[in-house]
Amino acid sequence: MTVRATRRLTMAQALLAFLKQQHVERDGVELPFFAGCFGIFGHGNIAGIGQALQQMPEFRYYQARNEQAAVHTAVAYAKVKNRLQTLVCTSSIGPGATNMITGAAVATINRLPVLLLPGDIFARRNVAPVLQQLESEQTQDISVNDCFKPVSRYWDRMNRPDQLLTALPEAMRVLTSPSETGAVTLALPQDVQAEAFDYPEAFFRRRIWRIPRNRPDVRAVARAAELIRSSRQPLIVAGGGVIYSGATETLRELVDRTGIPVGETMAGKGSLHYNHPLNMGAVGVTGTLAANRIARDADLVIGIGTRYSDFTTASKTAFQNPAVRFININVTGFDAGKQFGLSLIGDARVTLEELGALLEGWQVDGEYRLAACRLHEEWEAEVDRIYAIRNEPLPSQGEILGAVNELSSPDAIMVNAAGSAPGDLHKLWRARHSKNFHMEYGYSCMGYEIAGGLGAKMASPERDVYVIVGDGSYLMLSSDLATSIQEGYKLIVVLINNSGFKSIGGLSRSLGQDGFGTRYVFRKDGILPGDSVGEDVEPLLVDFAANARSLGAHVIPCLTHDDLVSGLKEAQKTDRTTVITINSDRYVGVPGYESWWDVHVAEVSEMPAVREARKAWEEMRAKERDFFEAGE
Repeated sequence: MTVRATRRLTMAQALLAFLKQQHVERDGVELPFFAGCFGIFGHGNIAGIGQALQQMPEFRYYQARNEQAAVHTAVAYAKVKNRLQTLVCTSSIGPGATNMITGAAVATINRLPVLLLPGDIFARRNVAPVLQQLESEQTQDISVNDCFKPVSRYWDRMNRPDQLLTALPEAMRVLTSPSETGAVTLALPQDVQAEAFDYPEAFFRRRIWRIPRNRPDVRAVARAAELIRSSRQPLIVAGGGVIYSGATETLRELVDRTGIPVGETMAGKGSLHYNHPLNMGAVGVTGTLAANRIARDADLVIGIGTRYSDFTTASKTAFQNPAVRFININVTGFDAGKQFGLSLIGDARVTLEELGALLEGWQVDGEYRLAACRLHEEWEAEVDRIYAIRNEPLPSQGEILGAVNELSSPDAIMVNAAGSAPGDLHKLWRARHSKNFHMEYGYSCMGYEIAGGLGAKMASPERDVYVIVGDGSYLMLSSDLATSIQEGYKLIVVLINNSGFKSIGGLSRSLGQDGFGTRYVFRKDGILPGDSVGEDVEPLLVDFAANARSLGAHVIPCLTHDDLVSGLKEAQKTDRTTVITINSDRYVGVPGYESWWDVHVAEVSEMPAVREARKAWEEMRAKERDFFEAGE
């Protein structure tokens, strides 16, 4: 009889021993999948995961300040690493766990891997209700961690230590899958974490998860080539899948040979260098004039690694050619089937290689290519114009972003997420490499910026990382400035004070609602005033410089554009995280460039401005399309 070799470990110790042996491989390059663990300890995880981390210092532990921020950091790390590496996040039970739910949604919506290990209630139940336990009158098998289910790609609860043997391989299968990845949540009852079990030694052997480059159906590729050859005004929409696949060079070669212009989504910006003559820039709601005009008349849209969000399609109004058809290249069948398009389910790089071989010798009409190049040049002139604005008395956001773009290193990373900046950056930022534009816009999560910047810096410490954050996001989640300083990861943070929620203020005004509830001001006559109230409104003054300084950052307050230029140059020379503060004019924005976003307007109202906005909405709503006629 063969005796199986075992190792007696607590469930938490076994979990970490397994994780540190997991590696991934793509194109012959092997990497350890987990780069460490962020966490905050409480009674729900200190004796289990906390003790295991202390016992295994080779699995590096990072001290977070906020559980949601820790997940944002892990998400950003995975994004920079093209989903080939990530971090673990652990929390105690109760509020520590539920703080991670927002981060889990960010990971899952953006299809980025992160492993979450929230503490959970006692599995043995006899001492219930324990501190922070949510009780149910219908079942004893529920906790707040069940809230993770809809925002996780895989969810499990470890009620016995031996359940790790089946749960962890499944967790790794999902985390390393190009099509299924996202947040994976393993709820860990606090008693079970500390229980010992004789685990088989083989469970802890080095494991390599090979990341496939799946190829699409041969007939689908051939049909796609036929559609492209018969098109007259094709457009490529480059999404995040181009970058995650490492297909940027393959895309450039295809564009050079065929002359097909490219519009970029938020996640796909940087798929082409900004100065490529066929890069039309951002497409959709936050798109450029060049991309939106090409999109309007396109008879064929080739979506590569995009999920066609409403910002990309301008709420289904971007593509107005009655004969438009779609080819969708994506690793997931769910996204490949959108817009009733021809589905090419496969890795972006190998699919473009196979498609390119079938397009050998074919090019778009010369006039179409020249027209696209002219639009590119016109757009570059428009960016120059906005960068050169010197608004008085406060600088515009466009000129602030321009200064950061022009003065930052070409190999730097810019991180942003929510508010008005994403739209302006999508239009104006000149991306010099595929990681230069790091935008979390799948969930557009306020508070992501600083924590995300930390993750980007950890993933790419040799690059400068610029975090652009508005005052609204900063006030929500700025505490991990301290973490960046503690761990020695320098960030350059440009904090733009818009005196409130600039993005929603502008949206509110467009809906006829006068910016209600979006300015940081004191009440006037018992109400929160809108934007039409004059100078007698008392603003809410927050000393952002003092706040950042109190967290340990070097701070450079700026008043003018010239101050900002000097501040950016100084920040490059500092030895720790530096925060540049500058006020901007909340009413000066970047134009919409013939685009629209469907935000429903009140159907009836006593406010004349709302009634006018409703009329305008009804006119644009009529332009939305279903694309039934675009199907194969």
